[in-house]
Formats: sequence, structure tokens, C-alpha cells
Amino acid sequence: MPSLFPGRNVLVTGGASGIGQATANIFRGEGANVWTASLEALDDPQHIALDLSAPGSAAQLLDQTGPLDVAILNAGIAQPAGLFETTPENWRRTQEVNVSATFFLLQELARRMLFRPDAAIVLTASTNSFDGEENLIAYNASKAALLGLVHTAANELGPYRIRVNAVCPGFIRTPLTESNFQNETFMRRYFGNLPLGRAGRPEEVAEAIVFLASPRASYITGVTLFVDGGQMATKFGTWGQPDDRFEGTHWTRNPDSRPTPPQS
Repeated sequence: MPSLFPGRNVLVTGGASGIGQATANIFRGEGANVWTASLEALDDPQHIALDLSAPGSAAQLLDQTGPLDVAILNAGIAQPAGLFETTPENWRRTQEVNVSATFFLLQELARRMLFRPDAAIVLTASTNSFDGEENLIAYNASKAALLGLVHTAANELGPYRIRVNAVCPGFIRTPLTESNFQNETFMRRYFGNLPLGRAGRPEEVAEAIVFLASPRASYITGVTLFVDGGQMATKFGTWGQPDDRFEGTHWTRNPDSRPTPPQS
């Protein structure tokens, strides 16, 4: 099967680990020339270490990558704190990194991608763009703001043949969430509310990102794609039936269990 991105130039921010790293790897496997960027330095000539929230960083980054066909705006931070505990610095830094840096990079990308064939930009938003998970008010607000960027940019950039979409990951096992996997009580409760009964893998989000950026999604723009194990489709949780059991990191149902058919 032919590669999806042969010789195409791709940028992935937040590309040093987790979802960003998995995304970069899939693009490479599909024939792309991939640049990554993050705060961390890597031993990779096509990785750029910089603070994307610094003034002028968007132009600085794109001057180094050269013309791009696809950009994945994945960099972001989360600093847990409740409504009353969120400090001005926490609020400012979260919005600066997650919203302002994303906007200015999106703006600079748009200027440089006008009328490029199959140009695509994908943002990493979150299920928290839609709900109000406690102790993450600054993060939730920042991820909700990204949806405004996606919808408006898709509207304004469509005439220039630039597609703009977003993925909304749920609970994904990454270095940022790894500590939760030492707490079986947390996992049992949290995953009990997910129809698929487990955390997602970075590669599962990355596959959705690559799809939205690919020619296979050529008539898709302005959408948000949930990659959340069904989390946003539920209301009162899924698991807890007599035939259900929690197996350390995920819920399972006895394969011999079958719904009772209605009586005719």
C-alpha cells in the first residue's frame, strides 16, 4: 500500500514524548519528513528545542523547518489546582502555553501554508474541552478555548485550502498520567465510567491525528474527534454488573455473559 505522506513535510509540537512522539513515529512510517519541537532537547537533528510561548518563537520555529504541508499542534501543560487554589501564575502560564502559543503558531502557519496542496493542521484538544473535571479549571478553560480556534480557523482558512481539525483525547497512558497507574482504586473507579474499560494508548490518539491530517480526510474540516474509549458517550458509567471484574488496569466482562433477549 502506498505511503500516505511520501516526501511531505510535517511538524509535531510536543513531539518528545507521549502522544506527540507516537504521532511523529507514525508520520515517519508513512514516508513523511518529520520535524518535532518541544521544551526538551533531543539528540535528533530534526528536533527543535524552544519555548513556544516566547515572543517570536512561531516564526523562529518555522524559519528552521522551512515550508510545511502538515502541522500537529500538540504541545500543552496541565498544572492541577482547584478553583480557589489556582494562582494568577498558574492561570497565566496555562493559557500562555495552551492557548496563546497555539494561536500564534497557527497564525504563522496559515500565512505560510496558503494554497499548499492538502495542507492540514490538527490541534490536540481534550475531552476536558467539554466537561468540568475538578482541580483542572485553568487546563479545562484552555482546552475549551482551542475549540474556538479550530472552528474559526477552519472557517477562515477553508478558502485557502487549509483544513483545521482537532482530536479530543480522554485518559491516555503517557508520562504525564503514569503516576495514576500506581493507584488501583483510582483506575477501578475512573475506568468503570469508560465503555471500553481501560486507558488509551498514545498510538491510538496518534492514528486519529494522522487520519485527520491525511488525504483520506480531505473533506473534513472544523471537527473535533473524540478518542476517549466512549467516555463522552456515557452518563452514569458502564461497568459494575455481576459478570464484570477489574483486572489491575482494565475492566472485563465474562465472555459467557449475554444479554437476555426479550420474550416474544
